[in-house]
Amino acid sequence: MTASGIVSSFYAYLSRLRWIKRWGLKRNAHAENVMEHSWEVAVIAHTLALIKNRYFGGDVDANAVAAAALYHDVTEVITGDLPTPIKYHSPEILGAYRRIEQQAETELLNLLPEALRGDFQALLCQALLPESQRQLVKAADKISAYLKCQAELKAGNAEFELAAKQLAVDIEALQQPEVVFFMEAFAPSCGLTLDGLMQTR
Repeated sequence: MTASGIVSSFYAYLSRLRWIKRWGLKRNAHAENVMEHSWEVAVIAHTLALIKNRYFGGDVDANAVAAAALYHDVTEVITGDLPTPIKYHSPEILGAYRRIEQQAETELLNLLPEALRGDFQALLCQALLPESQRQLVKAADKISAYLKCQAELKAGNAEFELAAKQLAVDIEALQQPEVVFFMEAFAPSCGLTLDGLMQTR
């Protein structure tokens, strides 16, 4: 028993996100897990929020966006990562998966001490996020996936060719000026080698 009398396995579950592999139906040149993906989505979402605020008259809490992004895939520690082609294969599969996600959100929330649940509810239950934050996290998620596809293609892995094309279409369809800014200002250099990066300083 702890001094507080509280014992929770919440973070023990979260620590297992490093073992959940993404892109499970594709051959990967570089394996990616949910934990590293979540960090990348968080830093991209944080940057998108700042771009929105500084360049396009936004008023978004960039730190709240980053926190939401860090937790955006946390339910996958229970559900695993369901590949996008399977998730969206039919309305029935999508509906069933959404219900499973909601149940996983509830189970993870209930692992927390009761006094903390209110603080974590919007982070774990994505439907409760303000729309302005949800849009940025969604965009960051797509950008992260696009950059992953580009890295795989650069490694000679044609397995990601169609996914890269579809994600490019999806990102353009978002019609968010902060996304356009990010893709023009930051995305191109992600394909450079270390030597190439050093030469651009």
